[in-house]
Formats: sequence, C-alpha cells, structure tokens
Amino acid sequence: MTSALVWLKRIRNIIGFLGMILPWVALLGAFLVSKFGGGIPDEFWNDLSISATYYVAPALTGILTTAAVVLMCYDSYEPIDDIVTTLSGVCGILIVLFPCSCCVSPEKVGLFQLPVNVSNIIHCISAVCFFLLLAYNSLFLFTKSKDEKSKQSKQKRTRNIIYRVCGIGMLAALILMPLPIHFFAKTFIVETIALTFFGVSWLVKGLVFGLLADE
Repeated sequence: MTSALVWLKRIRNIIGFLGMILPWVALLGAFLVSKFGGGIPDEFWNDLSISATYYVAPALTGILTTAAVVLMCYDSYEPIDDIVTTLSGVCGILIVLFPCSCCVSPEKVGLFQLPVNVSNIIHCISAVCFFLLLAYNSLFLFTKSKDEKSKQSKQKRTRNIIYRVCGIGMLAALILMPLPIHFFAKTFIVETIALTFFGVSWLVKGLVFGLLADE
C-alpha cells in the first residue's frame, strides 16, 4: 500500500471519528458547564441541539471546524469527489460562523454580530446543505468502483450496502427534523443519528473495519 493511500485512509478515518464524537463531546461540555457553572435554563435541555451548545461549550466550534477544514483539504480520485467534500466543508464552516437561535442566544451573534434570526436562517440552510452533500457522497460517490466494468468483491458489495444505509439514514434524519413530532431533546437526538451515519460511512471508507477491506 502506497504512502499516499495510507494517508488518504487516515484522513477518511479522522473525518469519520470527528463526526462520531461531536455530539457526545458537545453534550459533555454542556453538562459540565451546567453542573459547575450553572445558569442554563431547563428550556435549553428540552430543546437541546448540538448547535445550541455553541453558546456554552467549545466542542461544536473546535470539532466541526476541524472536520470542515479536513473535508475542504480532502483530495480524492475524481473532481466530483473534491467538489462535494469541499462544499461540505464550506457548509460546516458556515454552521460555525453563523450560530443558531436558542433560549440562551443573545440578540446579535457570531463573528459578524448579525441579528440572531438572520444568523439562524443561514445556519439552518448550511446545516441542511451539509447533510445533503454528505448523504450524496455516501450514496453516489462512495459506492463507485475504480473500474465500473469489473466485478465487485464481496467486501465492496458489503461496504456499498453500508454506504447506502448511511446515506438514507442521513436523509431520513433531515426529513424527521421539521416534522411536528415533539419529544425531549428531539433535535439533538436526530442530529446525533445523522452524524453517526456520517461517521460510520467515512470510517468504512477509511477501511477502519478490517473485515470489510478487500483481500
């Protein structure tokens, strides 16, 4: 295996790992601030989202920015792969630059100090585009073969099933988000599900699971 391919696998695994840990590190940060700093209203937890933790803990900013930069620097085999991952990274940066609206947000937010309602619109559009691009990547790019005419290995067929499940899972999470179904921390749970699918997809692409690697 060439050093370039080893490096590419590591990049993929880093992206997947960051996606997997983001919701849990964000939740832990918010919990610690609530436990030792106080001042977080109950409404914050009832409507909890990963984006809302921006105001109380640094996880979203640190982890998502890192993942976004890695996505923008990702260099794959074809231009379409680079375009999709670069746009995904740009959307990730926009999510951080333009915070959401929640019960603890001030009137003006973010680097540009925009009114929170304006920032929230940009934030939500960026988040939707982020997951749509990631789902497209999983469904249509990860499932491609270097040689489409050659027979796929059993491992590749298995990986493709996982990629498609992950892509559909991210799309299903996006559909569930705006539905008038309300339960405790709905947004956080749905976001966590979507990010888990995202993380699994990239970890499988990075061949972190040895049994799925081609022999």
